[in-house]
Order: sequence, then structure tokens, then C-alpha cells
Amino acid sequence: MTPSTGVKTLKIDGRDFSARPDETILDVARENKIFIPRMCELNGLSTVGACRLCLVEVKGSNKLLPSCVTHVEEGMEVTTTSERLTHYRRMIVELLFSERNHVCSVCVSNGHCELQNLAQKLGITHVRFPYRNPKVEVDASHERFVIDHNRCILCTRCVRVCDEIEGAHTWDIMGRGVDAKVITDLNQPWGSSATCTGCGKCVHVCPTGALFEKGRSVAEMEKRRSFLPYLTLMREEHE
Repeated sequence: MTPSTGVKTLKIDGRDFSARPDETILDVARENKIFIPRMCELNGLSTVGACRLCLVEVKGSNKLLPSCVTHVEEGMEVTTTSERLTHYRRMIVELLFSERNHVCSVCVSNGHCELQNLAQKLGITHVRFPYRNPKVEVDASHERFVIDHNRCILCTRCVRVCDEIEGAHTWDIMGRGVDAKVITDLNQPWGSSATCTGCGKCVHVCPTGALFEKGRSVAEMEKRRSFLPYLTLMREEHE
């Protein structure tokens, strides 16, 4: 560590980089155009390390570490691509597909889904695990929006953006493990929520289109991702 600047030096995939002590491995990778897959992380929101797709190898550690919550250390040597990492990332994505009812061929989010895009990037052509086929509902009680729990991957982006950016905290998680689900208020229908402001921020950060706007295609909503001026401003200041 350099006392005068507080800069830390590390290696990522054999290349030398410098970083601030408050930065994570994922921060440094993103700044330098190094691809690390992730689903729950969104620049500008708090990090929760929920999806575990951003796992990396760090020399000296037998464990795979989530890059979104692992801060850089002086002399750290990080590997972002290896057979071991690819194996685990593929397995995680396949488990996400099998946990709910993700059928790309009949899904309206087909072609505009981060989960589908990541599966293609990782070379996943089929799911080895049996689908659970849970019976989950579609809540269309809100006058403008719909939530289809069949497509939800529990990334909690909606929960965090509603709490941290909008300040409403309409969304939360109920249950544990495979029984966990995103809920509004105390598991009330979205349309009867006393806290929802109708801002739509939760809709536009959803990676799979589980949250969508009535009468508008997923592709149209994707074009409006810049609706989050606060997150955009935070990115620009960070960079």
C-alpha cells in the first residue's frame, strides 16, 4: 500500500491494476472492462452477494470469493476465468432456471432477459437439473404493473431500489430457501399496497422481466433503462 495515495495494487488474470481501498474486485474489473458475470449486483445499489455468479479465485484461498463484496488487498492475485469457475457458474445458472418456470421459447422476455443472455454467454444449451415447476401466481392487481413470480430469480434488485432510491420499501422477501418469494408490504396484492408510489423503478431494474408494465413490451421498457438518473449520476461520479 502506498501511504501517500492509499492506492493498492493487485493482479487480475495476470495483469497489474491499482485500486482504492474501498473498491471491490468487481469494481476494478468493471472499470477495466473485465467481464465477471452477475445477476443481483447493479452499480449504484448496495451489494448483497445473493446470486454468487461473480465468484472468482484468489491466490492463497481455497474458497471461491464473491467479487462484488470482496474488497481489494495489496498484492492480491485474482483469476476471473477458469474451468472451475465456469463449472460453478454454469451450475448456478442452471439451478436458477430449474428453480422457477423459465421457458425461454414461450417467454415474453425472450431476447431481453439477462438470465438468458448469461446462459448463452456461458454456453449453456440445456439444464441438467430437474425443474421444480412450482405453482406460483401472477399478480396483476396494480393498475400499471404486473409481477410474474414464474420469472423471478430473487436477485432483490427491486427490493433494494425501492428502499434505497425511492425510499418506499414496498418490496421485501418472505420465506426461506426454495420457498422464498418477493412480496409487497405484508404479502398483500401489489394493487392494494399502501406504500407503492407507482414510480416503476423496480420494474426497470428487474433482470428477467418478472416485473413489467401493462401494455408495454419488454423491449420497449429496456430502452428506458436510463430512467434511473440517481444511479446514472452515481456511476458517473464513481468513474
